[in-house]
Amino acid sequence: MRHWALIAHVYDWQLVLERPALNAALDLLDPTESERLLDVATGTGAVLRELARRTRRPAEAVGVDLSSQMLARAAPVPADWKLVQGDVAALPFSDATFDVAAAAYVLHILDDSTLARALAEIRRVLVPHGRLVTVTPAAPRSPLRRPYLATVGALARVAPSALGLRPPDPSAALRRAGFEPVRRQYVASGYPSLCILARVAT
Repeated sequence: MRHWALIAHVYDWQLVLERPALNAALDLLDPTESERLLDVATGTGAVLRELARRTRRPAEAVGVDLSSQMLARAAPVPADWKLVQGDVAALPFSDATFDVAAAAYVLHILDDSTLARALAEIRRVLVPHGRLVTVTPAAPRSPLRRPYLATVGALARVAPSALGLRPPDPSAALRRAGFEPVRRQYVASGYPSLCILARVAT
C-alpha cells in the first residue's frame, strides 16, 4: 500500500485517461436510483465523480479504499454517499449489502490469491443477481498489440504481483468467483481498456 501513499498527490493528473473507460463501464452497469452501489478501490473517487455527473444515479453509493492518503484526496461526494477505508480482500460490509459494484483499474494489480479473495468478497456483499463491472488495461488494437502482450506476459511470469504486470482480462477469475460475464466492451480512447459487465451466477 505504500506506493499509493506516495503517488496520491499526483494520481488525479492521469484521470483524464481513465475517464473514457470509466464512463463506458458505468453505461454497462447502468445503476438505477433505487440501487445501492459499491465502488471497490475507489482511490480518489474517480468512478463516483463520473457517476455524480449523471442525471440518473443511485441514491446510495459507497467508495472503499485501503489507502487513507488516496481517500483524503477524493472529491466531495453527494449527500448519502460516503467513503470508507477498507481492504478489497476483506470488505467491511455485511452480506448482500449492495445491488451493483464497480472495480476499475484494480483487478490487474492483484496477485492470484488476493484477486480470488477480492472477487469472493465482492460477490458476498452483492445481492443475488447483483451486477459487477470491471475495468482493466487492454492490449492496444494496433501494431503494438503483439509486443504489448509479449511484454506483459514475460513480466507477469517474473513478478506476477507487481503493479500492472498481470494479464489484464479477468474473465476466467470472474467465472471462478461465481460471476457470469455477460457483456464486454473495448475502449480505445485514453488508456486502452476492457470493460466487463458480469452478474452473480445462479
